[in-house]
Amino acid sequence: MLCMVYRYDPTLECVITFTDDLAQQQAAAADALLAKGIYLGPLHGIPYGLKDLMAVPGYLTTWGAGSFKTQYLSQPAQVYTKLQAAGAVLVAKLATGEMAYDDVWFDGFTKNPWNIAEGSSGSSAGPAAATSAGLVPFALGTETGGSIIYPANTCGVTAHRTSFGLVGRSNIMSLSESLDKVGPFARSAADAAVVLDVIRGRDPGDPSSFDTHLDDPFGIDAQDLTVGYLPNTPPIALETFMGIGINLVSVSMSYTAPAEAIYNIVLNVEAAAHFDHWQRAQLDDLNVRQDLWPEALRNARVIPAVEYIQANRARTALIQQIKAFFAGNRLDAFIGPSTNESFMGNVVGLPQIVIPVDFEPTSVGSIRQQPITVGIYALPNQDSKVLALAMAYQSVTAAHLMRPPINEVEPEIVKQCLQYSRCGQAEDYNSSETINATYISESG
Repeated sequence: MLCMVYRYDPTLECVITFTDDLAQQQAAAADALLAKGIYLGPLHGIPYGLKDLMAVPGYLTTWGAGSFKTQYLSQPAQVYTKLQAAGAVLVAKLATGEMAYDDVWFDGFTKNPWNIAEGSSGSSAGPAAATSAGLVPFALGTETGGSIIYPANTCGVTAHRTSFGLVGRSNIMSLSESLDKVGPFARSAADAAVVLDVIRGRDPGDPSSFDTHLDDPFGIDAQDLTVGYLPNTPPIALETFMGIGINLVSVSMSYTAPAEAIYNIVLNVEAAAHFDHWQRAQLDDLNVRQDLWPEALRNARVIPAVEYIQANRARTALIQQIKAFFAGNRLDAFIGPSTNESFMGNVVGLPQIVIPVDFEPTSVGSIRQQPITVGIYALPNQDSKVLALAMAYQSVTAAHLMRPPINEVEPEIVKQCLQYSRCGQAEDYNSSETINATYISESG
């Protein structure tokens, strides 16, 4: 697994820090336990990656930003501690856009494995790219306003934005304490469900986290659920859900509260408060993208306190309107385009899972592909329903098993070197020694 990550990272630029020594120690410990007849569960010995907002003692936690690229944190992220206790093996700290924004970081520009002529989207850029490319079986990302959903959609990979508060966030970079969430990227919804069961629950270091009952998604009969579908839902997704007997109801989103405006005010004010000292000390000058956080946080300083309070009042109204939407249509969940409701979903704290449903060539004869995905949404703390629906879908389809053409990178693309990329460090990626060619389904 480490060989795979090392081989393809120069193309994808998805790794900030390799954790070789730690991985070997954890793998050896996992083997030793098995030799004693001790099995810690389904993640025992399974390699994975963490978005580099999550602290691992002894290793850099850079937040993807030049001003933090030498930062070591002494206390571990709670999610790392839980995965360690489950026997999982950390192989890399994966790329995040600078301070959780987009796909450009202090030493690279993370690429979409399906089309390396473009970025992976972000800010969970590394987790999406590495999981999509098959470099790791799963990875943890974070989302404030789309940082799991957007890269999952771009990279054509299964990913789960969890309900707000369901997964603790201690010792993970905080951008907006009322919006930040943690969730897994995985090769299937079933794998994501297994990971969620390990990482969820109360975190003493995160007052917003909680323990709550979740139904076992493997025990839910998806045919018992009523699912709304929005206009522009990919037809292939509708046909498949109908084919497996899901009760589908045509719906249109009906809320009047301004979700995008609420999101922008809440995010920018809370982020500006978190990074107040950083900006006053002019450390923002070290960021690669001066047009992103440095500019946004300067602008946030002129947002009046009154507007922040009013935005949160409007947020309460939006939450009530979404609850009424579900109740009025008697829905357990709804499906639609993956990214269309990212503002609303994050402001309300809805769980959402993205799954790939098809791929289209970016141009005639091209090896590059454009993933087509669908989003499945439910009310807060109903994560089991979105997982059950995704598992039902993937049980009769194979799009989530497809792997991108990272063996066949056109030399002119490598030579061209996109802005912000590490130019001139690529190897021969058309080697016959690399993994199986694209479009071969794998069960792993």
